[in-house]
Amino acid sequence: MKKLLSSAIVLTTTLLAAPAHSGPVLDDIKATDKLICLVNPNSPGFSVPDSEGVYQGFNTDFCRMAAAAILGDASKADIRGIGFSDSMKTLVADGAHMASRSITATGTRDADPGMAFVVTTFYDGQGFMVPRSLGVKSAAGLNGATVCAEDGSTTLLNIADWFGDRDIAYRVENIADKTARLEAFYSGKCDVYASDVTALLSDRLLSDTPEEYVVLPEVISAEPLTLVTQPDQALEAAVFWAFQVMLNADQFGINSENVAAIAADLDNQPKGVRRLLATDSATAEMAGKLGLPKDWAFQVLSQVGAYSEVFERHLGKETPFGIELKETANALVGDGGQMMAYPIR
Repeated sequence: MKKLLSSAIVLTTTLLAAPAHSGPVLDDIKATDKLICLVNPNSPGFSVPDSEGVYQGFNTDFCRMAAAAILGDASKADIRGIGFSDSMKTLVADGAHMASRSITATGTRDADPGMAFVVTTFYDGQGFMVPRSLGVKSAAGLNGATVCAEDGSTTLLNIADWFGDRDIAYRVENIADKTARLEAFYSGKCDVYASDVTALLSDRLLSDTPEEYVVLPEVISAEPLTLVTQPDQALEAAVFWAFQVMLNADQFGINSENVAAIAADLDNQPKGVRRLLATDSATAEMAGKLGLPKDWAFQVLSQVGAYSEVFERHLGKETPFGIELKETANALVGDGGQMMAYPIR
């Protein structure tokens, strides 16, 4: 009995001494003091280099979110533009820690042991863009059309399903490189450009005459665009809960501009806000278990912002996209959308 008790004490001590969450990928991020994150190299609104070559956009802010949570500094996100197929190959080959570039979570992709689909940041659907001069008002009028689409994407499968189910003849120009694909469409080699609806709105801005192109009303698929990481439980948990902090902040009206003042006045805040920001709160307890800085939630909100703040900054009413968040599936559940803030307690 004494030997069993002694063994149990040793085992318990060993378990308590080890971090509750640890993983080689998260350890590498900490050791190198940078988080390598892959994005689309040229997608206005989502990821595009500014005049100084620094990537800006909706997707890039989730790279910075992860860096703020893990390293305490959003600027330590090493954001790299890369093609779609190459991004997934790079993750599998351990060439990056995560990707935030409108990758659709599917069953076969999620089953790949080399990638982990962590959390959906944008609910989208596939559509079609055509020249206004074509005179087409509906995708039903695309019989015999040539469609430009991205090699290796779910777009090709969705096109095959949609046109095949309706017995509509079509031809595909399967082009991997985005620049070449857009050039083919804008030069008239293709009648139709197929992609996610928001990607179409973004790519239309790359035309010299965006007003000459229209997005057709049909949305032919569900595209949950998801953050992807290398498989590592610790990294996956850090990314997932950092995103939940941004959603929880929206529920309490917290953003990057007011978070410091709110954190300085926690005695007069609702309990949910205290759990989110107090140094002896739920997020502080999570920090110890996840291996994150104690103030990780505050850093995410002060350096990046709440989810709606990021959305409005890059895709909202004051941008060329003019999207009303509450009219999309990306609104919080309480506002009729699909974004549910997991409880932090």
